[in-house]
Amino acid sequence: MITNNQQPTTNSACPTEQSFGRGFTLIELIVAVSIFTIVMTISMGSILGVFDANRKSRSIKTVSSNLNLALESMSKEIRFGKNYHCGSSGTLTSPQNCPYPVGSTFVSFLSSGGEQITYRLTGTTLEKQITGGGYIAVTAPEINIDSLTFYVSGAGTSDTLQPKVTIKIQSHAGTGKGRSDFTLQTLVSQRPLDI
Repeated sequence: MITNNQQPTTNSACPTEQSFGRGFTLIELIVAVSIFTIVMTISMGSILGVFDANRKSRSIKTVSSNLNLALESMSKEIRFGKNYHCGSSGTLTSPQNCPYPVGSTFVSFLSSGGEQITYRLTGTTLEKQITGGGYIAVTAPEINIDSLTFYVSGAGTSDTLQPKVTIKIQSHAGTGKGRSDFTLQTLVSQRPLDI
C-alpha cells in the first residue's frame, strides 16, 4: 500500500540515466590510444637501436679476432723465416726488398721448416700457399680486406740491415650502419741474425 507520503520503490536491477554517464568518451579513448602509440614507437626505436649496436659489436669482434689470428700466424712464420721476397719479379727464393712507400700485396719467404710460404691478397681475401700447393683463404668469408701491403727492408745480402717486414691491413665487415672498418699494422723482424 502506498500512502501519499511514500514514493514507489524502484528496482535496483534497472539502470538509471546517471549510470550511463560514467564511461569514457570517444575523444578520451582516441587520446589514450594516441599516447600509447607514441610511447610504443619511441620504445621500438630504442630497441632497434640496441639491436643495431649489438650487430655492430659482433661484427667488430669477428673482424678483430679473425684478423688478429691471421696477423699473428703470419708474423710468427715470417719471424722465423728467411730470404724474404716481396713483389712479383725474380725468383721467389732470392731475397728482394719492397721498401716504403712502394710495398706489395705479395710476400714470399723460406720457413724455418724449409718450405716456401707465400701470402697474397686476392680480391678481398688473404690467401696462403705452401711450397707450390694451391692457395687457401686465411681470413673468414665475412671479412673484406680492402688493402694489404707488405713492406720488406734488409732482405738483400749486400746490406748490414736485419731483415724486417711491415704488414698493413685495411679491412671491414658488415654493411650500412653495421659496417666496421679496421686498420692493423705490425712490424716483424727476422729472428735469426742476418748481419
